[in-house]
Formats: sequence, C-alpha cells, structure tokens
Amino acid sequence: MKTLITDYTFPDIEIEQKLLDAAGFSLQASRVCPTLEQLFEMVAGADAVITQFAPISAQVIEKMQRVRVIVRYGIGVDNVDLKAATAAGIPVCNVPGYCIDEVADHTLAFILSLTRQVVSNAQLIQNGGWGLAGGLQRMMALRGRSVGLIGFGRIGRQVAERLLAFGCRVQVYDPVVSDAEISELGCTPLSLSDVLQNSDIVSLHCPSTEQNRGMLNAETLQSMRYGSLLINVARGDLVDTEALADCLEDGHLAGAALDVFSPEPLPAEHRLRTIPNVIAASHIASASETAVRRLRETAAQIAIQALQGQRPDNIVNGV
Repeated sequence: MKTLITDYTFPDIEIEQKLLDAAGFSLQASRVCPTLEQLFEMVAGADAVITQFAPISAQVIEKMQRVRVIVRYGIGVDNVDLKAATAAGIPVCNVPGYCIDEVADHTLAFILSLTRQVVSNAQLIQNGGWGLAGGLQRMMALRGRSVGLIGFGRIGRQVAERLLAFGCRVQVYDPVVSDAEISELGCTPLSLSDVLQNSDIVSLHCPSTEQNRGMLNAETLQSMRYGSLLINVARGDLVDTEALADCLEDGHLAGAALDVFSPEPLPAEHRLRTIPNVIAASHIASASETAVRRLRETAAQIAIQALQGQRPDNIVNGV
C-alpha cells in the first residue's frame, strides 16, 4: 500500500520515508503543489494521503479510489473539504499538539513587541538614531491590561497562562467552552462583542470555519476599543485584510502583529507591508526544529495506523 504526500516545504522527506519503510509501506511525494489534473492521478493510486497546502477539494476526493485517511500537516484542516471526505467515508486527521508552546510563545512575543515598541526602537538604532521611537504614549506595561482571547483551545489556554503570569486580566470568547471551565482557569468568559469592546489587546486563536471566516470585518473592527492592539497567529481569513489596514491607517487600532494573512503570501505591494505600526511574519509561529519533527513523525504515524487497519488518531470529521 502507498502513502502520497501531496506537497511539503521541508528540506526532504527522510523522516516520513524511514517510518513508512519500517512499516512496509511505499511513499510517493511531490515537493510542490501539483496541478488539479496531477492530483487526480496521484490520489487515484494512493491508500493514504498526507497534505500540507494542496487543496483537497470535493473533486479531488471524488478521485480517491482506496484512500483510508487524509492527514493534514498542521492543526487547521481548511484546505480539505471535510463534507466531501465525510460523505466518502474517509477520516480526516490533523496534528493538534505539535506546536502549542511555539505558537503561545510567539503570541507573547508579538504582544510584548507591540506594547514595548521593540521593533520600532531597534529600527531607530539601526538607522543611526538614539532615544525613544514613537513617543512615550506608545510604551506600556502588560500588568493590568485587559487581553481578549477569541478561541480557548490548547493554544489559547497556554497564552492565557502566560498572560496571567504577567498580571493581565484575560477575557475569553469561545462558544464551545463552558463559562465554568473558562472561569476555573482564571479567565473571564464574555461574548464576542464584549471581548472586542472591552479589551486593550485582542488575540485570535480560533479555527477557520464557515462561521469564523471574516469575523473581524469593517464593523467588528470598528467596535474594538479605540487604540487597542490586534494579534493574529490563527488564520488569515478570520480578518478582513483591507478593513484591518483601514483601521490601522486611520488610527482606530494602535497596532497589529500578524503571522497569517488572506491571501498568503501577502502581495508584495500590499499596504500592510509598509504600515509602521504593523509587525508581520510569514506564517512561522509554529516553527521550531522540535515542533517540525513532531509534526512530520505524527503525520506519518497516523497514515501507518490507517494502513494497518487501526483507528487513526486525531480524527476531525467523525468518520
């Protein structure tokens, strides 16, 4: 039986190859995303599919003749048509725990970079200047600040733990987590509108779903507290990119730190690249040598489970 890796950004696939070889299974891999026609042909001969960014659409799933599992390299599965996979009886799995600390740490790095103006002050020195960049009013301490978390899964909870240690007041919106559970962890449960209106900093930690996409749009961004900060290490399509740029340029938001965008890569000419109160990264919050190894080993092991007739771990579509 054969496992297909549709695309990957790693230097090689040696980790996956060793695990699959040891289990007695073959491997086919494409470094770059195949064309739709190429995907049709590749999945038709596969028994397990591991994907990173390739769109596993209903059309692609329809061509799967004997696939036992679709595994996503990562936490989000928004490039896989879950409804089509479910209808075809194919379990879809992710790797939810591989980068919890990395993304939580990156969130805190973003928050501290904005509140302490780390980037602008470093740039001042690099450009030959000296003193305080941007003025005293832009420098603030975290203690006593209200931070709103939208999403309270594994990463959101780790972010909350870190923020509480800094003396922040943590407010949470997550419709699938009970108020009691949020309160037990030292945070305050609120509605989405209350989190947006009553937070000095808003940080996104929810998945990209039909309900969540575009949740921060022109209207909801304007409802945020004047002078507040936005952090997004979740998914780019949670935020209306143009509306966010408008809010940053007109001063309604004091700053944003973004690891994800819609679209990705962010176009070279996009104004978010040049707005001075924006810190941007290229979807790297999950990155570390340890995390990437864990991601790749887990994805291969899930494929092996399915090929061996076992129930694979981390099924997200209930199949």
